[in-house]
Amino acid sequence: MVHVVSTAKMSEKHQLLCKETFPGIRFSFFNEISEARGALPEAEVLITYGEDLTDEVIDKCTKLRWIQVISAGLECMPFQALQKKNIHVTNARGIHAIPMAEYVMAVLLQITRCTIPLMDRQRARHWDRSIRTGELAGKQIGIIGAGAIGQAIAERAKAFQMKTIGCNTDGHVRPNFDQMVQTQQVDELLTYSDFVVVTVPLTPETHHWIDEQKLNMMKPSAYLIHIARGAVVQESALLHLLQQEKIAGAVIDVFEQEPLPPEHPFWDLPNVILTPHLSGRSPLYMTRAMEIFIHNMKVYQNQIGNWINPIDLSKGY
Repeated sequence: MVHVVSTAKMSEKHQLLCKETFPGIRFSFFNEISEARGALPEAEVLITYGEDLTDEVIDKCTKLRWIQVISAGLECMPFQALQKKNIHVTNARGIHAIPMAEYVMAVLLQITRCTIPLMDRQRARHWDRSIRTGELAGKQIGIIGAGAIGQAIAERAKAFQMKTIGCNTDGHVRPNFDQMVQTQQVDELLTYSDFVVVTVPLTPETHHWIDEQKLNMMKPSAYLIHIARGAVVQESALLHLLQQEKIAGAVIDVFEQEPLPPEHPFWDLPNVILTPHLSGRSPLYMTRAMEIFIHNMKVYQNQIGNWINPIDLSKGY
């Protein structure tokens, strides 16, 4: 009998769904990896958020054949150990598309319609009609990373009559983008965009990819919206740029150190909107993750069909 071990905390509703969908499979559910150590040697399939896996854990999983990561981020995965044991990995790429796209549109409207200073005036009981608001229509949004999240952002931006330019590895056309550029042409996107959204996976190649040189290509009136992984953007360079007011501002949801230390200068910068890594939050998160797992479990069980989000272990995504 196939034994599926989950170290990702999930509600009884989702546990019951798994058991009812696959009555011939044994499931063991745990809230964290430390509780599951006794079950790991028997696990053939592992459900995890991916942040709890180490070389030591993989070494203990003597029967493991497939890991379903129910998040999109894979930067903490022990890829060499997984390759050595030829363990198949899939992730939940795409389930963040709706909440993260809505997050981006929310902050775009906050910035353009000046909702934060207007709320400040409201609290002060100050009637001030001198605040200059703007429009999203006609503005260019550059999206670095044109996968599921980037495409969802572009789709919503088009509804606001924005011009959309995307960046991916080969410049291949993607839905909802007016223009696509290759990675080597990202300078064009940075130079002309009014809003630059960063949403690429963190890999050795993308670590600090958005560095001081690239940030300095942005227009003085532009905003950076960072929703990828903290280390994709060179944080020290971004801080300097914001302190010197060389760009209009930034929305930052991810940081190189999380939680962000209370003494960090980002907290006090007037041209920063800061949120605690929650752009992907949604009450439907686990429901969508389980849909991917159930599909992939049927492929695994029957050896028929296509996997959703198979990972190339040599590339890390």
